[in-house]
Amino acid sequence: MALSDYLVTIGLEVHCQIKTKTKMFCSCRAGFGYEPNTNVCPTCLGMPGALPVLNEFAIERTILTGMMLGCTTPPLCKWDRKNYFYADMPKNYQLTQLDLPLCIGGEVPLFPWSYPADVIAAGVPPFRTVKLDHIHLEEDVAKLTHHTNHSLIDFNRAGTPLMEIVSQPDLTSSDETYAYLKSLQQILICGGISDADMEKGQMRCDVNVSLRPHGQKELGTKIEMKNINSMSAVRRALEYEIRRQSDELDRGIAQVQCTRRWDDERGESILMRTKEDAHDYRYHTCPDLVPIHTAPLVERVRGEVPELPGRKHARLMEDYALSEYDANTLVADMAVCAYFEEAAAASKHAKKIANWVINTLPNILGDKETTLEECPVRPQALAGLVDIVEEGIVSNNQAKEVLEALWENPGISAEEAANKLGYKKADTGALDAILDKVIAENPKEVELVKGGNAKLINFLTGQVMKASSVKPNPKIVTELLQAKLGI
Repeated sequence: MALSDYLVTIGLEVHCQIKTKTKMFCSCRAGFGYEPNTNVCPTCLGMPGALPVLNEFAIERTILTGMMLGCTTPPLCKWDRKNYFYADMPKNYQLTQLDLPLCIGGEVPLFPWSYPADVIAAGVPPFRTVKLDHIHLEEDVAKLTHHTNHSLIDFNRAGTPLMEIVSQPDLTSSDETYAYLKSLQQILICGGISDADMEKGQMRCDVNVSLRPHGQKELGTKIEMKNINSMSAVRRALEYEIRRQSDELDRGIAQVQCTRRWDDERGESILMRTKEDAHDYRYHTCPDLVPIHTAPLVERVRGEVPELPGRKHARLMEDYALSEYDANTLVADMAVCAYFEEAAAASKHAKKIANWVINTLPNILGDKETTLEECPVRPQALAGLVDIVEEGIVSNNQAKEVLEALWENPGISAEEAANKLGYKKADTGALDAILDKVIAENPKEVELVKGGNAKLINFLTGQVMKASSVKPNPKIVTELLQAKLGI
């Protein structure tokens, strides 16, 4: 059978670190980049007698996530112990939620701009949403670093609030899975829930994939894949695993439920273990934590639901008359979108600002090897720069010099930067006199221009620029010359 003879079914378990100041069940700092084992206490080290204290803010952020994704929050949730023995969990159980999670149902929209670039270029599939099963809250585990003969453990991460967003088996391809992760990441960032940076481990996912022949209603045997640390790696891992399962099924090899590890360097998945079932973890209700009545928390966060990417995309097109491409590009990065909107609020030329933010600014950031967050050019300064371009004070090429000056002098306005470079709005009377003088001094060139030699107009423009005490916009000078010469 060919690969096309099988139906692919994919479900994801996305683990997302919630952006909180402290951990889930203790007052230790939560965050990335600290020296190993410096943000620890008896609770997150699993010391005997240490008791957990709930982080209410983490619960609120999870409920808010559920609201953004259209989930239902049940009136009561509780905590369970997931028992297992491994070095990343010193107390030998993880505090999680088994059967009464904080959020149930919901869906994730697959935004058109969230697909891989090659899919977008070929034509994005019709819009659809992916159904969620539930969202539950748990504590993260310690970070293990494996060496040849030993492993190192960093407990800074242990106890960090971790939200697990579990989809239904509702995805059908690696491209959809990529778009799902990208869309979900955008929504989490938009709500301030998490920075969701996969490279920093703030967002991780386990992928479940199965194949079944067309016409078979029952799902195939589920294979879980772990150790996937980027969206592009998820796409590669799925493409490999789908081919692997298809080849084995073609050869009559029945699939066995198991967990596989993705090796991105080798480009293959490697068997880790046969999959445990829920009863293998001996779940039971945690006696140290009381159930939570959610109604007051739901009311507290109801007004915090932000403008989501889908609505923001529509508003950008409506309010600023942007093209769908420009709106797609801006909404794909919430920081870029916020920068654009702040600049657009200070100018009447939103479409021109969008062009600068989408095309010019990223090139400069790349040349200077920096990020938008570190960019010294304020949105208001960029708006001022676009304004003086549109007013004809500077040309597009001159504007790049002004932008460089703004970069070096972040406290000044675009007009001040232009003045320092000698770019000023030319005095019409003085410029008119210079035009007459240049025309009078270059009769041969003037006749050739009138005769159809359009290139020579650039020579006359250059003569005007040399004779002017300021640096007028060459485009304006050319237009004035053309008007005087009647061409």
